Amino acid sequence: MNPISEGVQLKAFIYSPEIEKYPYPPYVPYKTRRAGKTREILDNMGMLNGAGRGEIVPQPASREQLEVFHAPEYIEALKEANSGHIDLQPEIVRMGLGSPDCPVFPGLYDHASLAAGASLLGAELIISGKTEVVFNPSGGFHHAHRESASGFCYINDIVLACLAFTNAGMRVGYLDIDVHHCDGVQEAFYDADDLLCISLHESGETLFPGTGFVGEYGTGKGRGYTVNIPLPFETHDDMYMEAVRQIVYPLFRSYDPDVLVVELGADALACDPLAHLSLTNNVYEDVIEGLLLMEKPILATGGGGYNPEHTARAWALCWMSLCGEKPEHDLSLGMGGVMLESVEWAGGLRDRRLAVDENRAKGVKTVVQKAVESVKNSVFPLHGC
Repeated sequence: MNPISEGVQLKAFIYSPEIEKYPYPPYVPYKTRRAGKTREILDNMGMLNGAGRGEIVPQPASREQLEVFHAPEYIEALKEANSGHIDLQPEIVRMGLGSPDCPVFPGLYDHASLAAGASLLGAELIISGKTEVVFNPSGGFHHAHRESASGFCYINDIVLACLAFTNAGMRVGYLDIDVHHCDGVQEAFYDADDLLCISLHESGETLFPGTGFVGEYGTGKGRGYTVNIPLPFETHDDMYMEAVRQIVYPLFRSYDPDVLVVELGADALACDPLAHLSLTNNVYEDVIEGLLLMEKPILATGGGGYNPEHTARAWALCWMSLCGEKPEHDLSLGMGGVMLESVEWAGGLRDRRLAVDENRAKGVKTVVQKAVESVKNSVFPLHGC
């Protein structure tokens, strides 16, 4: 299961079935089975091994590794909560534990440390030169802060992986296409210039965590290294990709990072129950294809996505795109398609195009173009764009 050898450039899919032994409580919309379902789809399609691809089983991150970013007292609290019980003293409540979106449950620490270990393994493989593409569908916990949990996130595997890169002297281009703003990642690197953080997300005016506005550009030497494109209700594929083409690709080309890190939260899909955008999963493939043209190593993670079946299907499409593959069947019968539990698909991985209301589309265009122009005026000059 660990087909890494010297001189082999591998596209690594990182997954452990152990992570599904620690599910969140049933009332929480975050479902750990999404990663396993993604793996099942890809295995049925013969897309996990061969042709330079391989599946790798991670180990949990050590406490020492976690404390590169997280406060020791916070990690101690997470370890205590691993039993499924913790005394909710004021300091524990301030850490976000025991809240509706970050409940205490059996295996909490085991789950979070294993997901973090997977992203750290991905970073290690890229730093070593043994891989050029890594996907950890169990990662993407971008809301976790140094001393607190938030938004279903306890340990910020993305920050830990990015710190592994920057500590190795590498410049990081970070792109977050989760529907929720990456507040934990932004906060960690807000005054740094060795990571360029770009997030496209539903506006904080209408969605958790209430951050990620265009005026958040970074501070000190990090000014201009944080970029936010908040999006209105019903943003559709064409307008989304227009923002990506106008902002993401030019900034990354100018910044010229050594590695790209991408959070592929699938909650921006039209079918997601917790958000209000109108994207198909074709956007995810299109974004990845543009990133691959930059010829940089890529570490990709999962993230949000609260329709588990559609999320797994989108991530399967992402892995195929990261591997430079096109789905054999790209005509979809509908949003989500139908899997026949074999290599046969009715509809394939790609979604059909969704109808767009012209009047609503005009409103979306106005809002998105305003955000794009704001970034161009304020950030582009700092990068010579």
